[in-house]
Amino acid sequence: MMSSSKNGKSFHKFFESWLVKQSEDLDELVRASEEYKNNNDMLLSPLIHSVVKHYEEYYREKSQYAASDVLGMLHPSWLSNLEDAFLWIGGWRPSMAFHLLYSKSGIQLEANLHELIRGFSKEDLGNLSGQQLGLIDELQHKTISEERKLSEKLAIVQESVADTSMVELSHVVSELMREQLVVHEEEEKKIGKNISKKEESLLDLLKKADDLRLSTIKEILRISTPIQSVHFLIAAAELHLRVHEWGKNKDALLSPHKWSCQTINDEGTSVRN
Repeated sequence: MMSSSKNGKSFHKFFESWLVKQSEDLDELVRASEEYKNNNDMLLSPLIHSVVKHYEEYYREKSQYAASDVLGMLHPSWLSNLEDAFLWIGGWRPSMAFHLLYSKSGIQLEANLHELIRGFSKEDLGNLSGQQLGLIDELQHKTISEERKLSEKLAIVQESVADTSMVELSHVVSELMREQLVVHEEEEKKIGKNISKKEESLLDLLKKADDLRLSTIKEILRISTPIQSVHFLIAAAELHLRVHEWGKNKDALLSPHKWSCQTINDEGTSVRN
């Protein structure tokens, strides 16, 4: 098993390379949306499939690294303080995907309002059908329900830090320290066993949370038309890349040594701030 420090650095490297890949995906998605014609839906499917594969790759890698350092995955050093403030069980809250969808839908609907009045419609998220809205609403309620279940389980794990065994161990070790005595091997084993048990629970929660994140994306894309899927994936990538960039820039001002002051632009290359 690799050390937590090495594990974190390795995933940080993977994360940075994945951001470049996401930026490249964004360029292709934008280009596809600009060149879209009503009769070329089939041409969009390979691109959508490729982007989804990249999301699957991200969560697959994350799962492998989490197995050896779940605490590092729940408090990732490669994210900015801004991103960290909005984390839910080591990532974005799945229900946020619906806020993203509705926000982009409203923006595009307003932008196309003049054409809609004239009887013309544009194939984007501003043109969701009644049936699609019904399916999205159903999915949103289901997702929120799953979120709540995981949040409740997380609360139980967090509260277990103050369970009888932890309180007793903290008292025993504190007494030994006050008497300037060495902590016995037996106590050390008990401490390790208790913490490991909590890490196992957290790992299970992280896996389920990541599964819910990925399945939410896939279900939204399943409900959407190919071109609507492209617009949703564009909005998701833009939000993720820009918030990461804004957070890094803010951290660099407050703590210059945390970042190398490099960001990933939409062409997938590193640039100095």
